[in-house]
Amino acid sequence: MADMRAMLGGGVAATFLGVDDCTLDHLPDGCDIVVLGAPCATPYDWVGPYCKDAPGAIRHASGTYASSRHHHNFDLDGPQVPDGSLVVDGADIGWDAATPAANRDAIRAAVRRVLAAGAVPIVLGGDDSIPIPVLQAYEGRGPLTLVQVDAHIDWRDEVRGERWGLSSTMRRCSEMDQIGTMIQVGRRGVGSARPDDVAAANRRGVQFFDAHDVDRRGIGPVIDAIPHGSDIFLTFDADGFDPTTMPAVIGPEPGGLTYFQGVELIDGAAQRGRIVGFDLVEFVPDNDVNGLGALTAFRLIAHTVGRILQQRTLSRSRVGGATSTSLP
Repeated sequence: MADMRAMLGGGVAATFLGVDDCTLDHLPDGCDIVVLGAPCATPYDWVGPYCKDAPGAIRHASGTYASSRHHHNFDLDGPQVPDGSLVVDGADIGWDAATPAANRDAIRAAVRRVLAAGAVPIVLGGDDSIPIPVLQAYEGRGPLTLVQVDAHIDWRDEVRGERWGLSSTMRRCSEMDQIGTMIQVGRRGVGSARPDDVAAANRRGVQFFDAHDVDRRGIGPVIDAIPHGSDIFLTFDADGFDPTTMPAVIGPEPGGLTYFQGVELIDGAAQRGRIVGFDLVEFVPDNDVNGLGALTAFRLIAHTVGRILQQRTLSRSRVGGATSTSLP
């Protein structure tokens, strides 16, 4: 069968959007964004590394658009990668399902290197626990406004003795000094949360926007909850989106955000403050349908990349070409 990518001038991309690859030891000067693959952090023993192939699948989906990254993107009202911007791909972070603590150390160290270079990390996950080490890397760089899209709230303190796994992500993040406002979007149905977990999240002051709320009132109230001028980290769990758009998850749940509600949230965050990091997790290639999930994941990530590049381009124009390295 003919590869229809050729019609769009695209092909197979070994890197995200076909950008140059690099090592974290030799990040180019002035890079705006570093894409990192994080296949595995802390898999439960009885589940295993269920998203290990996600970074590769997302990069593959990006191949269709690799040759057109400087074309006009109508969702961004500008080129995907503006002239003068630099995006590189730092490849996948090494991992071993048998050594979760070492996996977390490696993710944390990789993100710290990106931040130290003054770039924004874009992390392609990977299991749902990956945001824990990613956000630990921001120690001393807060306060951050954390905006999560997820069907579940991830507030279990532990599961069968594991405190760093996928059901505990937001509780662990809530304990970090650098995390300020917490906004969680898309909860619905039944997950692993117990009533005590919900109560703990409410005591922390989490602002919840259920999927049904978003369906009735739109994404506007979520955007209004983001403090003006804040540094914002976006973390998207794939199952926060409707399975007709994102089928490639562990347990599809009817409802959830649409693709354009995700885009609207990214755009609103960019208008309210500065996006300083992004990850997408729980994309399961083995459960995909005709590549739809990979395409949706890629397009959400690419849209975030575009908005970050626009923000940084505007920042450079305001300060005569200098970009702050204290925070991306």
